[in-house]
Amino acid sequence: MKKILNFKKAFFITLIFYVCYVFVNQQITINNIKAQINEKNVEMEKLKEKNRKLQDEVNMSKTDLYIEKLAREKLKLIKPGENPVVNSN
Repeated sequence: MKKILNFKKAFFITLIFYVCYVFVNQQITINNIKAQINEKNVEMEKLKEKNRKLQDEVNMSKTDLYIEKLAREKLKLIKPGENPVVNSN
């Protein structure tokens, strides 16, 4: 009779430890997943901000002022009647 009681106690103690192990393991996994989600959300916000800046640049590049600025800087173009200024560095 004592052997049966000891076996039952050992079984229930083992079962309790197993359930605790599974619970702790799941909590660790959940915490890791939450940390990954937070990292991805931060990364997504940075990418959204970068996308907004790029969209602003695209919209700005379609304006006449931006096209004129590029023509003056890159192509060294001037309007009729303007005197070119040469920078001698």
